[in-house]
Parts: sequence; C-alpha cells; structure tokens
Amino acid sequence: MEEDGAAAAGTVGAGSGETGAVPSARRPEARTGVAALSPRYQIGAVVALAVVAVAVCAHLGLVFLHVAPSNTLTKQHGAAVDEWVFPEFEQNWKLFAPNPLQQNVSVQVRAEIGTADGGIRTTGWYDLSAEDGRAIDGNPLPSHTQQNELRRAWDFFVATHDSEDRPVGLRGSLSETYLRRIALLRLDRNDAAGPGGVVERVQYRSRTTNVKPPPWSGEKVSARPAVRELPWWSVSPETEDAAEAADTAAGKAGRTGKEGGAA
Repeated sequence: MEEDGAAAAGTVGAGSGETGAVPSARRPEARTGVAALSPRYQIGAVVALAVVAVAVCAHLGLVFLHVAPSNTLTKQHGAAVDEWVFPEFEQNWKLFAPNPLQQNVSVQVRAEIGTADGGIRTTGWYDLSAEDGRAIDGNPLPSHTQQNELRRAWDFFVATHDSEDRPVGLRGSLSETYLRRIALLRLDRNDAAGPGGVVERVQYRSRTTNVKPPPWSGEKVSARPAVRELPWWSVSPETEDAAEAADTAAGKAGRTGKEGGAA
C-alpha cells in the first residue's frame, strides 16, 4: 500500500510538473541605450548632454534679452548680448513691441531715361511694394527677396536719414547706394528704359497710410496718406560699376579662350 501511494504521488508530481522539476535560470535582458554603455561612457554622455542643455538655455536667454524691452540686465550687458546675437541670430520681428506697426507703407520709384535719339523722358511711378505683394499673394513659399529686400532697404534708409533726407554718417550713404541698385534691378525687370534707352536718374517716394482701427476701439486716425518724395539720384556710379564688371568678365573670358586655343 505504501509503495502504491508513493507511486501514485510520483505519478501526480510528474504529470502536474509541480514537483521533481528544477526551474531553469532566466537569461538577463540585454541593455540598450545609455544603459548599455560602460560607466565611463555613461558619465561622458551625461556631461555632453548637460553642456548642450546649458548652451541652449544660454542662447535662448540672450535672444530673449535682445528682443525684450530695456531692463537692468540689457543696460549692464547689452554689448555682450549684441555680440552674441549679431549678425547670425538677429531678431527684428518685435514680438514684445508695445505698439506694433499700424501703417501700410508703399514704396514707389520712377526714372529719367536717356533715349536713343538723345532726348530725356520720365517714366511713370512703379509701385515696387505692390509688385512684391502680388508675388507673395497666394505663394506658399515666397522668396526672402520678395518679402524683405525692399522693406528692409527702406527701413534702413529712414533710420539713417534726417527729416530733410540728408544722410547721417556713412551708413546713410550706404543705404542710398543700396536703394539705387534695387531701383536699377526693378526698372530693368520692368523694361522701363525701352529699346536703346538708358536709366540716368531715379527718384523714390513713399506713401504711408494708417491702418483703420477696429470699430470697438474707439480710436480715430487720419485716413489721408502721407507722401515722402526723395530727391533725384544719379545712377552713374552703379552703371559704371556694372560696366567695369562686365568688361572684367569679358577680359577673363577672352584670356581663357586664348589659353584654351594655345593648348
């Protein structure tokens, strides 16, 4: 009877698998990511991440101080902030401006053309701002030139000239040169000179109109546009530079051709 009971117990144990079996040892799971590195490399990775985090925070802090209103920190460390921000990280979208731009500024240009028969004629006004607006309207990826070239050039001019349109310092003269070159490029694009014509002088004017405030504001603004007309500028320096550059390019091409023929 005892043998039969032992045999039965053995049978049950073998069938259920609960007795008489040695559990197999589990294999350790493979480590991934930083945990898979040795302690030395783990410390290096943590240090690198900390340096990157500090650099990002410092950059964001300096950019914030650059666009923020004047405060104690910017007064004491403004030079250091500008050295970091300019020119690569310039921010001029005025996120914190207390008075956002509330005017529409239209920049126009016209030219005096030297005709083929020796006469002089004056073109009509070309609305350069409207041309840029038409190029941007409906364009999901407008170019940086269409969006900013004319606007930044005009802002540059206004900031470096007095109320009598006289340049203030060397930057004022530079802004005039920039506007003259833009005028020549835009007039050439519009074929303003015509067959055999040459642009002799250009003149800019701006037309500034206040944006109508919303009805609920109760604010009253003038609807009359303000016109600023600049004096005529000669474009001789720009055309001479272009001619000299063309002659230089032609000379290089000629020398290259001669060298190629000799070879």
